[in-house]
Amino acid sequence: MNTAPIKFDGFFDAISGTALNRHRAVLTDLLHHHYEKRPHGHQAEWDQYLKDMTAGRKPTGWEVEDGRVVIPHHERPLSAEQLRRYMPWRKGPWRIHGVDIDCEWRSDWKWDRLISHIDDLEHKRVLDVGCGNGYHLFRMLEAGAKIALGIDPTRLFLYQFALMQALSGETRAHILPLRSEHLPGLGCFDTVFSMGVLHHRRSPIDHLQELKGFLKPGGQLVLETLVINGDESRALVPPDTYASMSNIWFLPSAPALARWVDRLNFRDTHIVDVTTTTTEEQHRTEWMDFHSLPDFLSPSNPAKTIEGLPAPTRAILTARAPS
Repeated sequence: MNTAPIKFDGFFDAISGTALNRHRAVLTDLLHHHYEKRPHGHQAEWDQYLKDMTAGRKPTGWEVEDGRVVIPHHERPLSAEQLRRYMPWRKGPWRIHGVDIDCEWRSDWKWDRLISHIDDLEHKRVLDVGCGNGYHLFRMLEAGAKIALGIDPTRLFLYQFALMQALSGETRAHILPLRSEHLPGLGCFDTVFSMGVLHHRRSPIDHLQELKGFLKPGGQLVLETLVINGDESRALVPPDTYASMSNIWFLPSAPALARWVDRLNFRDTHIVDVTTTTTEEQHRTEWMDFHSLPDFLSPSNPAKTIEGLPAPTRAILTARAPS
């Protein structure tokens, strides 16, 4: 039995009466097998941290200011020392009770690059695959989403999100600690985001097929992944590591990525942005004090990784599921 304070009753309440509700039994079973029966080694301490940081604190709502998701001051504010219990913080930025959490990624920059190119999210159901700690879920709600569901198996991110959810009182955003390949074809989301996931998958076509299965007919895919320069016939398979990461498998050119998507019968496929990642967007901070992008680039040529491969460049693609 799961004894952790993180429960999913709020999620199941939120999907009652929606098309997602028909998957309730399957999702309950998946959470049992992949979450409840597999406690994390730090679960006991993380549970205690969550209890300590939320007990007796009434939610104060949230807002976005200059890209930061802000949970306003509280009469019993959390300290930076308390918030550091859940380090490393990778996706943000956040401001909690006046404490700025400057994460490894300026995730607001990515959001700014894509928001003008996607469908209006007003009153929409959206899914974020590989959502991290849920920073973008709050931005999706800010843009009008009716419900924002995130999928990510990393337990620390779940605890970071659970803290933000409890402090803000937000009930329209939820994270399930699952992998996308665990899920059935949900077939009911207006917009599905997959950002920074495809290059980690050994079979990128299978991932694209999964994403297609999560969308309702005519729904929009928003995909972001690592790419290289070249025509539609080019893709890089790193011989070993890429930017010190051993779990990078395929880096297509942007035209090749579009072709992969088209082969799965998506329509209205567009590459809407291609941006080289800078060390201002991804870097080590006091909230994520491990190696980061500056450590993974060639000291003599920052246009190359330390392996001599092209430095990280990311494309954003939009496409629409068949009607």
